[in-house]
Amino acid sequence: MSIEAKLEELGIVLPEAAAPVASYMPVVVQGGFAYVSGQLPFVEGTLVKGRLGEDVMLDGGMHAARGCGLMILAQLKAVGLLNRVERVVKLGAFVCSTAEFTDQPKVANGASDLMFEVFGEKGRHSRSAVGVPVLPLGAAVEVDAVIAIAD
Repeated sequence: MSIEAKLEELGIVLPEAAAPVASYMPVVVQGGFAYVSGQLPFVEGTLVKGRLGEDVMLDGGMHAARGCGLMILAQLKAVGLLNRVERVVKLGAFVCSTAEFTDQPKVANGASDLMFEVFGEKGRHSRSAVGVPVLPLGAAVEVDAVIAIAD
């Protein structure tokens, strides 16, 4: 089954791939891997802003991370790679959070769980999840990815 068919089966509609907000490429392919630049959480067309532990709750952060994951998939689709995903290798999650907030891994699960839901075992990956004081455009979460691509 193609990934696009799997998304349809799951009732998942991908957003339009976001244009870069600075001088970089959203996706670079090199040596059998697609490197997806950090994606922000656009949920239903609106950027999820704020800081975990202050004005964004854990569930909201997880939902935002899922939005980042959807944008990663949208970027892959935009460059014709979505159905060539061989494996999700690594996600990096950056969570805008207070110094007291320590549930960054739980927030990142929003993106991680999506990858498993869409790709099955090929969606299991290594990951980092770190707290940061601020993200571009005031976003609550940002997620980047390394994806193995089939020839």
